[in-house]
Amino acid sequence: MRVLLALALASLAAADEITVRDAAELQAALRDLKPGTTLKLAPGEYPGGQQVTGIAQLTIEALDAKNPPVFKGGKTGWQFSRCTDLTLRHLKITGQSLNGLNLDDGGQLDPPVTGITLDHIEVSDVGPSGNHDGIKCSGLDKLTIRDCTVTGWGGQGIDCVGCHDSLITGCKLIGKPGFTASAGIQLKGGTAGVTVEKCHFTNAGERPLNVGGSTVLPYFRPLGAKYEATRITVRDNVIEGSPCATAFTGVDGAEFSGNTILFPQKWIFRILQETKEPGFAPCRNVRIQDNRIVFRRAQVQIDLNIGSGAAPETFRFANNCWFAEDQPAASKPKLPTAETSGVYGTDPR
Repeated sequence: MRVLLALALASLAAADEITVRDAAELQAALRDLKPGTTLKLAPGEYPGGQQVTGIAQLTIEALDAKNPPVFKGGKTGWQFSRCTDLTLRHLKITGQSLNGLNLDDGGQLDPPVTGITLDHIEVSDVGPSGNHDGIKCSGLDKLTIRDCTVTGWGGQGIDCVGCHDSLITGCKLIGKPGFTASAGIQLKGGTAGVTVEKCHFTNAGERPLNVGGSTVLPYFRPLGAKYEATRITVRDNVIEGSPCATAFTGVDGAEFSGNTILFPQKWIFRILQETKEPGFAPCRNVRIQDNRIVFRRAQVQIDLNIGSGAAPETFRFANNCWFAEDQPAASKPKLPTAETSGVYGTDPR
């Protein structure tokens, strides 16, 4: 009896794993998708414009992780709506005009979509101009984006709108000439409890990290949230180039620690308030500590760009090392509050 049961379970597992070798086989597999299916995609080029709705526990991955399939062209490479416990691994997406990868809740806010994992996804050449994202995430909880690379985009490399209790780790965001990137990673629209760690940003837009943002009220998740973002942790990243290293924009509570900032081109940080609806929290309660900041006074005359409506007096600075490479004696920044145990004029490298 046990042997028969084992054989039946093995047969069921095999039936739920489908190997796809070309575009026609992919379309056939997508037509008959069932929850729990694993699609293994052979190397080669596949068309963009793929869409899946409402399939849980779906895995789509490369048959050969060293030679991943490439999804080329279309408005959006892949769109997944309300696909709980989705896993995508070792895929390449390139040349889309709208978004490379779109993950969303289908506009249905309750219950949220949970448990999506992106692992070794490469997205490139999206846009190139306008609000067009490499990876767009809307209304997702317990999202993990791990070891992904986004190169060349028009809007945000990774855009999180109303995402919660999530992790972005080990990713690379690389700007590209001719692409009008506004941000590398953006966390807005009621986003909460998100950690960005161990990522590398290279000329990743006007704001490599936009902790907060500007969101039209009906798109907030949850509806009625009075902050763009809260409980955000940004740690152990490297941020190179761009007009600033990070913008804090309507965030109510964040920690920025252990990061390395190299040569911002205009400001080091921005403290902004772009959503000014009644009752909305000002940008506040951010702790910036234990960072290594290397810049040039020839580029950075104003250390922090502070906009109207923010609460810079609630920012706290501690144990940061600031080094103006071309004028070490002018390394000490002008901050809105006094720093605790800062180091100035010593090269942290």
